[in-house]
Amino acid sequence: MFDIGFSELLVIAVVALLVLGPERLPKAARLTGLWVRRARAQWHAVRAELERDLAAEDLRRSLHDTQAAMREAQAALREAGDDAQRALEPDTRMRDDAPPTAAPPSPPTEPRPGAPADDDARGG
Repeated sequence: MFDIGFSELLVIAVVALLVLGPERLPKAARLTGLWVRRARAQWHAVRAELERDLAAEDLRRSLHDTQAAMREAQAALREAGDDAQRALEPDTRMRDDAPPTAAPPSPPTEPRPGAPADDDARGG
């Protein structure tokens, strides 16, 4: 974090010993340790909150992108359905507008056995 090496820590300790003296140095070291722990805890809390906010923002962005993609797919599907309906409309109109056709002629049937033939019935 601060990139302090062992030699820098040793210089700080010697200066603290000279300034504070041997009687007040342990109390000052404990107090300094307490402040450092509090600062680290605060830093970790801020970092965790930022990470949560970033994750929530990323989730919102992902949700927004997914909704946009769904809207595009829905529009494309609706357009394809409209195109298909337009393609079928001329066939439907032609069927509705065409005059009704007579029933198709039935195929000729053979006379039943035992029934008089048409030639015999006419007397011919």
